Amino acid sequence: MPDVVCLGELLVDMTAQEFGVSLENAFTFEKNAGGAPANVAVGCASLGISATLISKIGDDSFGRFLKTTVHEAGVGIESLMVTDAYPTQLAFVAIGKNGVPDFEFHVSQPAHEQLTVDDLNPALLESALVFHFGPLTLLNEPARSTTFAAVEMAAEAGALISFDANYRRRLWPDEDVAYDLISEAAGVSDLVKVNREELVLLTGTDDTYDGLQSLLEMGPELVSVTLGPDGCAFAGGTYFEEIEGIQVPEVVDTTGCGDAFVAGSIAWLLQSNTDVADLTGEQMLQMYRYANAAGAFASMTSGAIPSMPDPDDMKRMMKHAYG
Repeated sequence: MPDVVCLGELLVDMTAQEFGVSLENAFTFEKNAGGAPANVAVGCASLGISATLISKIGDDSFGRFLKTTVHEAGVGIESLMVTDAYPTQLAFVAIGKNGVPDFEFHVSQPAHEQLTVDDLNPALLESALVFHFGPLTLLNEPARSTTFAAVEMAAEAGALISFDANYRRRLWPDEDVAYDLISEAAGVSDLVKVNREELVLLTGTDDTYDGLQSLLEMGPELVSVTLGPDGCAFAGGTYFEEIEGIQVPEVVDTTGCGDAFVAGSIAWLLQSNTDVADLTGEQMLQMYRYANAAGAFASMTSGAIPSMPDPDDMKRMMKHAYG
C-alpha cells in the first residue's frame, strides 16, 4: 500500500504560451496534466515517496491523457475512476508578468465532483501514513461528503491529514460558503498550507504571525503560508519563523509551486520518520526550507506536473539556496 493517498481533482491545464498576457489575449496553449492533489501525488512520487490518487475522470481523450500521465509519473491509479456520464475538467491558464497564473474552468459538472463514498477503498485509506486533499471536491455533492468521509477514515486509522486551501474564487458561489467549507477542512487537518489570499479569507488578516496563530486555533498542529517570491512562514506550537524566498534564474510558471511545496513538506516528514507533534523548531525550519526549495524549483518549468523536482534536483536546489 502507498504511504501517501491524495484525493481530489485531476484535470487538464491548457497553459497560454504567450507570457505576461491575459487569457483574453492569449492564442496558443500547451496541454498539461494538473489538479492540485494530483500534482502533490506526482511530487511525492518524484521525491521517492509512494503515492496514489483517488479521483474521477471522464471517459474522454483528456481523461485518457491524464490517466497515462500520472501512471507514467509513478502514481498509483487503482482508485482513479472513469465515468462516461461526466467530462474531465479543463482549466485555461494565463501566466501574468509576475509568473502568477490566472485560471478559468470550463466544465460546470466535472467528473471529479462525482466521487461517491462507494468509490472509496477503506483498506487504502486505513493504511496511509499521510492523506492529502484540497477544497475543489468540497464544492458540490456527492464529492463533498465523500471527501469528508475519506478524511474521517484516514484520521481514525492514524494517518496525518494534510490540507491545501487552494482557493479558486471563481469556482465558489461566494466567500462565505468558501470560508465555511475551507475552514471546516482546515479544522479536521493536522498539516495546513495556505497562500496570502487564503490566509486573509480564513483569518481576516494578512499579517503572517497573527494569521498563522489564528489558523492554529482552528485545530491543525502545523501551518504554513507561501508568499511567492518572498518565501514562506510557518507556525507550530509556540514556534514561528519566516523563510526568505529563493532567487532562481528565471520564473517561468508558478502554477505548481504550492503543490511542490506541499509535496516537499510531506516527503521531508516521511523521510525524517518524525511525528508532527514531536518536531522541534529546528526540524520545522529544515522541513520548510526543503518545501521552500521545492516550490522555487517548480517555478522554473512550464506546467505543474512537469515541474515537480526529484531528489537530485532537490540536492542542487538546497545547496543553491542554503549552502
